[in-house]
Amino acid sequence: MVGSAPGPTPEPGLTPGPPDGRTLASVTTVPSPRRPRDPRPGIRGWYENELGWPTVPGSPVRLFTGRIFDVLDVPAEAGRAALGLLAPGTPVAVRGDRMGLWIAAGGAEELPGILQWLEWGTLPLDLTATGEGGSVTAPLPPGTARRRTAQGAAMWLRPPVPGREALTSLPAMPTPGGDKGAPDLVRLVDTLATQGHRVRLRRACAQPLAFS
Repeated sequence: MVGSAPGPTPEPGLTPGPPDGRTLASVTTVPSPRRPRDPRPGIRGWYENELGWPTVPGSPVRLFTGRIFDVLDVPAEAGRAALGLLAPGTPVAVRGDRMGLWIAAGGAEELPGILQWLEWGTLPLDLTATGEGGSVTAPLPPGTARRRTAQGAAMWLRPPVPGREALTSLPAMPTPGGDKGAPDLVRLVDTLATQGHRVRLRRACAQPLAFS
């Protein structure tokens, strides 16, 4: 066409810019950057993904017992007296004035027989165990206790660590040729029963006398 000079030919593989002289960036909508995904797992994710512990569906989060471990429930005062009998990696949790001590799976079924053999069976002891078919409240994972201030929440005194090394040293019944370094469940129960009985007597003596 007369009076008009041909425009520059775009290089192969390139898209020509807008005809009115605007830059490509000025007419292109750039999406806002996405917020980075929070890498911290929730309570359920920490137990299932980091530790491999199965949890009970629903809220609050609870841990199945009898599969990987059982849990002894004792007064915290009695439990503290027995901490020295536990391996350093043995999980221990507290909730109010109660303490939970993680023991090997199957220990809950052995508890009545142990108490009977130790001649504690006829005395009322504040000592129970949760095993197969049961569950316990999941303590808050390490690092969440300060962010969560729910009154009465269970918290770790000695938190578990990823891997099964700690679980192999949980207090269990002694077996012939077994691990000599593993804590003895019989000795642990005897200590807990003794200390629990002392706590019960001390509380009973502290009660005022009632006269009719």
